[in-house]
Amino acid sequence: MLPAGKAVKVSISIEEGSSRHGVSTYASILDFLFFRGVSGAAVLKGVAGFGADHQLHSSSSVEIAERLPLKIEFTETEEKVNELLPKLEELVGPGMIELQETTIAKSAQASQPKSEPLPVHAKIEGKAKMMQIYIGESDKWRDKPLHEELIHAMRANDLAGATAYRGIMGFGAHGKMYKEKPFRLSHDASIVISVVDTEQKLQAFLPIVDRMVEEGLVVLTDVDVIKYTHRRSDR
Repeated sequence: MLPAGKAVKVSISIEEGSSRHGVSTYASILDFLFFRGVSGAAVLKGVAGFGADHQLHSSSSVEIAERLPLKIEFTETEEKVNELLPKLEELVGPGMIELQETTIAKSAQASQPKSEPLPVHAKIEGKAKMMQIYIGESDKWRDKPLHEELIHAMRANDLAGATAYRGIMGFGAHGKMYKEKPFRLSHDASIVISVVDTEQKLQAFLPIVDRMVEEGLVVLTDVDVIKYTHRRSDR
């Protein structure tokens, strides 16, 4: 819960069509804010305006409608805003971030407790940890597939990479056997999410896993990273 009193209002201005690694910029920012425990955020769409290019954009023109300004606004404590700013500056790219001192007159209840601050992702070399999360295919979180939401949470928290695998046969804690059959997919199948990162990063992510996974198995295993590379991609 964001307490009443002094706070900081953050306004982020970006173009609607902007993207980062194939994902819309505003969606990446919202994911980051959500999984870092921000009390609430809103995306506002402009209907007309101009930016650094000094060209006027209007929703009445189909050709330039996707270049209209978007504004993402949220209010948090000064300490929390300072913690989030470095990553926000990276996500926003050529956009603009404005900070404004404000006062919370009435506090609101948060739907989920805030997560602890997570460290910035670093290059993985040598000793690391593998986290594997075993859940059911039909498991949900906020009415959405749990395995998809866990992947979104991992991406928003800068984990090195994650993959979800679907089981074709097996059984779990309840002893019920499942098996994939031709032309019929079992919704009781097991999903295994595997992610490798530093022990510090995975330990920091565990409170989020604990909050999202009501029933399942989570294991951490020592691994040696032999090679970790990725392609460079433009914004």
